[in-house]
Amino acid sequence: MARVDLGFFGGLTVAVLGLGKSGLSAARALKAGGAEVWAWDDNDDSRARAAAEGLPIVDLTSCDWTQPVSLILSPGIPHSFPAPHPVTELARDNNCEIISDIELLARAQRGVRFVGITGTNGKSTTTALIAHILGQAGRKVAVGGNLGIPALELEPLTQDGIYVLEMSSYQLEITRSITFDVAVLLNISPDHLDRHGGFDGYVAAKKLVFHRQSLSCTAVIGIDDDTSRGICEALAAAQEQRVIPVSGRKTARGGVYVCDGTLIDDSDGKAQEILDLRDLPHLPGEHNAQNAAAAYAVARALGVPGDRIAQGLRSFGGLPHRQELVDEIEAVRYVNDSKATNADATARALACYDTVYWIAGGRAKEGGLEGLEVFYPRIAEVFLIGEAEAAFASVLEGRFPVNRCGTLAKAVSAAAKAASFARRDHGSNPVVLLSPACASFDQFPDFEARGDAFKAAVAKLRGAPAAASNADSGAGARSSVGGDAA
Repeated sequence: MARVDLGFFGGLTVAVLGLGKSGLSAARALKAGGAEVWAWDDNDDSRARAAAEGLPIVDLTSCDWTQPVSLILSPGIPHSFPAPHPVTELARDNNCEIISDIELLARAQRGVRFVGITGTNGKSTTTALIAHILGQAGRKVAVGGNLGIPALELEPLTQDGIYVLEMSSYQLEITRSITFDVAVLLNISPDHLDRHGGFDGYVAAKKLVFHRQSLSCTAVIGIDDDTSRGICEALAAAQEQRVIPVSGRKTARGGVYVCDGTLIDDSDGKAQEILDLRDLPHLPGEHNAQNAAAAYAVARALGVPGDRIAQGLRSFGGLPHRQELVDEIEAVRYVNDSKATNADATARALACYDTVYWIAGGRAKEGGLEGLEVFYPRIAEVFLIGEAEAAFASVLEGRFPVNRCGTLAKAVSAAAKAASFARRDHGSNPVVLLSPACASFDQFPDFEARGDAFKAAVAKLRGAPAAASNADSGAGARSSVGGDAA
């Protein structure tokens, strides 16, 4: 496998903290580039796996910190809030830079174009959609970052290539030299606030996607929430880069938007109708309308003609765990939206269906179920799981039937019975929807494992084997690429 060349670290000592997917790939690439690697993870099993690969294990809590020139930090490990990991404090005390694996990619691949996508919700779908459109248009693309493949396992590209990178707020904080030729901010709602010292810190981290942009660069910004709209207006006023507003529900003058289901390109002031998104089953709902608008704006900024973008949108197959239609059994649809790890993401799913048998719960985030009240009329029954079960029940009881199920398997079985009964006796069009509004870490290593468990439980209803996703849901997911990152 071709690997990004990190030979500029040859002969230097580099520490790597966190040996999940991204950490391991960084350690491998650094070792291949001739660096002296000091690898460490607080988890014994993670250290053992790295050692089995021949990676040097050095206890970074007691080593000589005058030696490393850089600390490569996995994004799941805190370096500031709520409390910095002790190793990050030792690095700072010794003037050792703390950077991400994506920073290493940026330094190794100078001259290549970069597209960065961030936002509280929708960034994985938008990242995959952009890469799909560009690939269908014949562009050389590598896609990864917080989505799927770790940055340093992406194919090395020449100057005509484009890296399309999903960026979490954690990664943005420790990726400072990259300049995104096209930077995308989809939306901002409260999430992961403990890791950023509050909402202002979270917003500041998200805004780093525009760091170092100049007039030759493009900022694509969603305007469907107040915070992102304010950022869009401020950047447009500063005139430091080209700014393209995008919306999934209202006119965005000079930008790309969706009106009555139709995608409209007004980036040249012509308000040209592109295609009807209602014909695209893998992009349901208003939130996916905004994702499509953002992907269109990015591809146009990179010179792809509008008709080629429309072709790419039509052929996009969707992503696992994002409103993924798993099966339809006796006219009951089963939808896997395990990636919805906060209330705002769940709101986007609930808005798409009229009669919902809702499976929710897990490890609750700040704010809990706030903001979902407007969608309660769509919910027939709720089936609660995980740590949040009791707290969510206290909020929801009395509004509709609440079933405290504990585990996901029990919730799927109970929801299936209730939805099937409603279909037979009332002629409704029920959807059993896993959209947890919670992180997965109480019962699963990551949202992918939770989604796969949902699919297995649905397959069991038919007595058929489940089709698992390709996601890596092994131990150490919180320190690896993916997971429930911001």
